[in-house]
Amino acid sequence: MKPYYDDGKGIVIYHGDCREVLPTLPQVDLVLTDPPYGIGEAKGKNKSRSNLAVAKDYGSHAWDDAPPSGWLFGLLREMSRFQIIFGGNYFPLPPSSCWLVWDKVNGDNDFADCELAWTNLSKAVRKIEWRWNGMLREGNEPRFHPTQKPLAVMKWALLQAPDDCLNILDPFMGSGTTLRAAKDAGRKATGIEQDEGFCETAAKRLSQETFEFTEATA
Repeated sequence: MKPYYDDGKGIVIYHGDCREVLPTLPQVDLVLTDPPYGIGEAKGKNKSRSNLAVAKDYGSHAWDDAPPSGWLFGLLREMSRFQIIFGGNYFPLPPSSCWLVWDKVNGDNDFADCELAWTNLSKAVRKIEWRWNGMLREGNEPRFHPTQKPLAVMKWALLQAPDDCLNILDPFMGSGTTLRAAKDAGRKATGIEQDEGFCETAAKRLSQETFEFTEATA
């Protein structure tokens, strides 16, 4: 399959369904990903949340109507040494001694206070605090995707894995935050995304030599 984007230095994007693309890819060191949780966040729920400003409208889509099938997580575990999977509390994954906890410091609203990432790392539970509530985003990072994680959080998660994890995979790439974190850390990374618009957004973010906190325009 021809990549949608390839920077020639180890950062690659595939536009397609990860269930079809994954069997064509080689083994990697680390899967770092944020799959759909199956709770309907793609249906424009963000517009109804209470914030100090009008929430951005990302449209209404079906990609978060159901979580990925259990066999897909088995495949990801087979093709990588380590896995860090956000939303792990929603998925059929084995017990873990190391969960990564992101405290969103988001105040009084109906968003979750924290999000959890399941891992197979041999270490204790780790936690990061990073505000992410509507327009109250630490670092004023632009937001391109309704379930986007902060770049700093994904960088932190990446660095929880062993230093020799040099090849990263994100089969649910979204707007490319995992790949941007990997590039900034000097790692190689492959992303898969079925929405071409988000592939384009990710390609633009990755084409920057240093990440700039400015909102992209259409």
